[in-house]
Amino acid sequence: MTHWPIHGRIDGPIVMIGFGSIGKGTLPLIERHFEFDRSRFVVVDPVDTDRGLLDERGMRFVKAAVTRDNYRDLLTPLLTEGGGRGFCVNLSVDTSSLDIMKLCRELGVLYIDTVVEPWLGFYFDKDAGPEARTNYALRETVRAERRANPGGTTAVSCCGANPGMVSWFVKQALLDIARDTGVDAGRPASRDDWARLMQTLGVKGVHIAERDTQRVRKPKPMGTFWNTWSVEGFLSEGFQPAELGWGSHEKWLPENARRQAEGCKAAVYLLQPGANTRVRTWCPTPGAQYGFLVTHNEAISISDYYTVGAGDHPEFRPTCHYAYHPCNDAVLSLHELFGAAGKVQEKLHVLDEDEIVDGMDELGVLLYGHARNAYWYGSHLSIEEARKLAPYQNATGLQVSSAVLAGMVWALENPDAGIVEADEMDHARCLEVQKPYLGPVAGHYTDWTPLAGRPGLFPEDIDESDPWQFRNVLVR
Repeated sequence: MTHWPIHGRIDGPIVMIGFGSIGKGTLPLIERHFEFDRSRFVVVDPVDTDRGLLDERGMRFVKAAVTRDNYRDLLTPLLTEGGGRGFCVNLSVDTSSLDIMKLCRELGVLYIDTVVEPWLGFYFDKDAGPEARTNYALRETVRAERRANPGGTTAVSCCGANPGMVSWFVKQALLDIARDTGVDAGRPASRDDWARLMQTLGVKGVHIAERDTQRVRKPKPMGTFWNTWSVEGFLSEGFQPAELGWGSHEKWLPENARRQAEGCKAAVYLLQPGANTRVRTWCPTPGAQYGFLVTHNEAISISDYYTVGAGDHPEFRPTCHYAYHPCNDAVLSLHELFGAAGKVQEKLHVLDEDEIVDGMDELGVLLYGHARNAYWYGSHLSIEEARKLAPYQNATGLQVSSAVLAGMVWALENPDAGIVEADEMDHARCLEVQKPYLGPVAGHYTDWTPLAGRPGLFPEDIDESDPWQFRNVLVR
């Protein structure tokens, strides 16, 4: 594209917290698609390695860590300087999404983040039990704030590729399955409409099924952790308990699984780290594959959003979890890390667009258990196309940063919607904004189930009466 559409005007300051791989990738998208005053764009980050990108654009950089002690004094003048309605784009780690979100709403400032992030120390707090370290617990803090202070200035919670974009994919996939199975989907307009549609279609669950095949020319050296996006972010969530939305069709609970006592009760967690928990899944290009069951907000929010009924035994609820096969260098890095009893490597490195020679990030949602068995819908974005579309990011990063863009557009168009998750947003509008950055977006049906080829040469404890039981999905 030579002429990028302008989606709106931000008439107040823009404050970006964090300038890592996603922050750098989001910057040119904001420049392309919004009208704003460059002199009122400021980035806050404790590391100034890439501040030159801002200097050459006439934008400000504040070298500082946002902490529990300073966030109000540091951010308030930046978010309110010069008047107008500001926008806070929180793309940082170790900064409380909830506290910053609350401050923004007090100030009448629009807000977006890609994860419910806690203050420094949460993920590796040995004094906190596993239940307290779950994404379920983090999400419940945001839900409590929403109940206490409904409405008001829009704050978009958890709007990256996943969580975020994948929730929009689920809605489109449901409409596709309804069309292809002769079910009249109508025009779902509410949470209950969408949940009833999923139930009517017979969908038992959703895998956030991803395969990253991006690779570099040189092999990864020992003592390093390589990834195509934030290593710190991946390790933080990877060390949390494996966590998944728990469906009403499930008949078997792993021995080390625990239910949540409070809140929406849509999820369970396992007493083991997500980045060391494998599941069986399927993506269009590789076919059947292993993925890691890393905890993510969307695993809980999707199961919660599509619940019919309430309480411990709802009428209907889908199982939902991440099934992530990162790039091969990240898989090797995880093997080294867990092989060394969880000791994190000394050097953490994000592979940028100049190092990667080929590959793609194939990220979508696999809806299973319906009349057509399983349907994957998502993005096939190659590194070659990512380079053509936008600077400073690989294929993985562009799927995230373009979702941030879509969430920002939605917030500008709905500035007084209160605290919202991606599941509650207009999926068609958000995908309309984002699709130019996603490469081919397509749906694929498959006959694959987790029972394919099983049992093989050895006996297995499987449930042959229902291929889509979590008992068959979990690698034990």
